[in-house]
Amino acid sequence: MKYTIKEYQFYLKKNKGLSENTINSYISDIEQYRIFLEKYHNITKPERIEKKHLDGFLRSLKKKISDASYARKMTSLKNFHAFLYDEEIIRDDFYKYFAVPKIEKKLPSVLTIDEVVALLEAIDKTTPLGLRNMALMELIYGSGLRVSELLNIKMEDIHLTQGYISVIGKGDKERRIPLTDMAMIAIRNYIVNGREKLFKKSKHNYLFMNNIGDPLSRQGFFKLLKELGKKANIESPFSPHTLRHSFATHLLENGIDLRTLQTLLGHEDISTTQIYTHISQKRIREVYENTHPRARRKE
Repeated sequence: MKYTIKEYQFYLKKNKGLSENTINSYISDIEQYRIFLEKYHNITKPERIEKKHLDGFLRSLKKKISDASYARKMTSLKNFHAFLYDEEIIRDDFYKYFAVPKIEKKLPSVLTIDEVVALLEAIDKTTPLGLRNMALMELIYGSGLRVSELLNIKMEDIHLTQGYISVIGKGDKERRIPLTDMAMIAIRNYIVNGREKLFKKSKHNYLFMNNIGDPLSRQGFFKLLKELGKKANIESPFSPHTLRHSFATHLLENGIDLRTLQTLLGHEDISTTQIYTHISQKRIREVYENTHPRARRKE
């Protein structure tokens, strides 16, 4: 079973072009399934799997996890069983009988422009780490990057003269992202006056690093956002992805077309980008109701 899972992992990487995070998520779900099969049914070979075993595993999950997590795990298992059937490892294509439940997508939270400004103003720009923080924030908000794209930027990916950066997005696809003037100023200031001072031991080519000179991690960036949010008196929780959502929503509110936004965000399907039109409309309605004298009935 373990060997088959490794084969499937290789298949996902080479044939499906999925991101490393997506592949790891799929494999984690399938490993959980493997452990269940071994523990409760003594199954160590995939050809012994029957529909009743998959039924039992899904029932064991149903009461323990959220609907969204359940739907994701079911998708992982359906795709895995499709692979087993296509490779003639199992004889029955019973995976086809499982309908993945549709989960209503919640509108992602966004920050207001004033909250973004408050975050930027909370940064102490007199230290090397402060210059790094300014470059981080101007870049993720100004370009709408995913956190993995942001933290994997290397020095050779930055083209300040031409005003863009190159990033590797989902599916290992490269795209060029234009830089705002403020982001270019912050990045240049960090590179010239801060980056070299953060190195402690061996040097590397990543743009952003932590206080001991290693490449900045996701956990480190999350911690930084939490600290800045506290300083800026932002009470609602937010994450790096909130800044990406804010970037997209603020652009839409200022008239960008969906196709251009889709390209900037690196979305494969424009339907993914369309979620931001719903956010924009919701915010317009809120502003309207809070400002028009006849928008709401008086109590």
